[in-house]
Amino acid sequence: MQRRHFLCSAATASLALSTFGPLVSSLATAAPAGRKPRVLLRNGWQSINIGDIAHWVGLLELLDKHQIDVEIRFWASTLADGADELLAKHWPGVKVIRGQQQVDAAFQECDFYLSGSGSGFPAAGDCARWRKETGKPYGVMGVTLVTTSPEMIETLNHADFAYFRDGESVKLAKQEGLTNPNSGFGPDTAFGVVQTRDDQAAERFLQQHGLEPGKFMVCIPRYRITPHWAINPARPFDEAKHQRNEALKDHDHQPHREAITRIVRETGMKVLVTCEDKTQIPLGKEMIVDRLPADVKQNVVWRDRYWLTDEALSTYVRSAGLFGNEMHSPIMAIASGIPAVVCRFDDQTKKGFMWRDIGLDQWLFDLDQADQYARIVPTIMEIATNPSAAKAKAEQARQIVLAKQMEQMRALQTSLTRAVQ
Repeated sequence: MQRRHFLCSAATASLALSTFGPLVSSLATAAPAGRKPRVLLRNGWQSINIGDIAHWVGLLELLDKHQIDVEIRFWASTLADGADELLAKHWPGVKVIRGQQQVDAAFQECDFYLSGSGSGFPAAGDCARWRKETGKPYGVMGVTLVTTSPEMIETLNHADFAYFRDGESVKLAKQEGLTNPNSGFGPDTAFGVVQTRDDQAAERFLQQHGLEPGKFMVCIPRYRITPHWAINPARPFDEAKHQRNEALKDHDHQPHREAITRIVRETGMKVLVTCEDKTQIPLGKEMIVDRLPADVKQNVVWRDRYWLTDEALSTYVRSAGLFGNEMHSPIMAIASGIPAVVCRFDDQTKKGFMWRDIGLDQWLFDLDQADQYARIVPTIMEIATNPSAAKAKAEQARQIVLAKQMEQMRALQTSLTRAVQ
C-alpha cells in the first residue's frame, strides 16, 4: 500500500518511535519476506455519514502508523458522496474492487480477510463465505453486536482475532457461545483517524464564520432513527420511525440548546452546529439554531452543507470540545485529545458504551434516564469553563485507546505473517 506523504517525514517517524518505542519497531520488523500480504478489506458500509467513512479511514491510518506493509483490496458497500475522492486523495494505492467478478478474484488472490468496524458485525455472511470457500485466515476489527446467530458465533470463534468496540458486545458474544481466546474489547477503527485532514478547508470555513481556534465548541444533532428516506429516494418512507423521531426530537435537543445558551452567555465562546450525516443539517437548524434566543443565535454558526471526514477532523481539533447525540465525531475528537460528550438512547446500538471502556463514563449520557439527562448541561459547562482538566481527561482516554490499538495491530501483523509463510 502506498505510504502517505506525512509518514515519510523524519519528524513523524521520530514521533511514532518516541510514542510507541520498541513496539512499533517490532511490528515493522515482523513484516514477512517476499511479496506483501494481500488483504481483502470489507468495510465502507455507507458514505452519507462521515462516521462510516471514518471506519476505513482510521483503519488505513493505523496500517500506515504501525508500518504494516500490505496490498489492500477494498470491498466497500458504498463509496459515494465524496468518499471515493477522499480515498483517491489520501490513499491512491488502495485498489477498490467492485462487482462479483472482482470479488471472486479477490477471494483467490488475497491472503487474509479483514472485516472492519461497524454496527452489528456488518457483512458477517461475506466473512462466513470467505471461511467456507477459501479456508484462509480472517479477522474482525472493532464491531458492535446487535443480534447474533449460531453461524455468526461460529464465524467469530474461528477468526484469528475478534475485537468488539464496546464491552457490552463482548458480554453478549460470550453469552451466545464465543470461546475465541483472541477476542475482547478493541476500539472502533475510527479512533485511528488522526492525520487525514483538510486544514485549508477548515481554516477557510472558520475564518468565514469568525470561529477562532480554542474559542468555539461543536454540537451535533441526531434523530433517534436516521430517516434515510429523506435523502435517498430509493429508501421507503417509514411512518412508525418518522413518528418516533418527531415525538422525541425536541426532548433530545433541549439540553444542547440550554448548553449553547450558557456557553455563549457565560464564556464568550461561539458554537458550531454541524452534522455527521446529511439528515442532521436541517435538523440542527430546526431543533437548535432556530430555537435559540436572539443574542445567542448571533454567536452560533450553522453549517448548511455536508462535509467529509478530513475537513471535519481539521475543524474538531481546532475546537474546545464536542457534544451532541452522535458517536463518531466524538471518537475522532478523543483520538486527537479533544474533549467530547456523547448522548445516546436505546434506539441506537450499544456502541455508546465504548465511552465506559475508555474511562469516559462521566461524559456518556442516556437521554431516556432523567438523572443522567439532568447532568448533561453541567457536564458540558464544566468542559467549557475548565478546559485544562477536560483535555487531561480526554488524554487519559486517548492513551487507553492507543494501547488497545497496539494490541489489535500486533494481532493483525501476527496473522499476516502466518498467512504468507
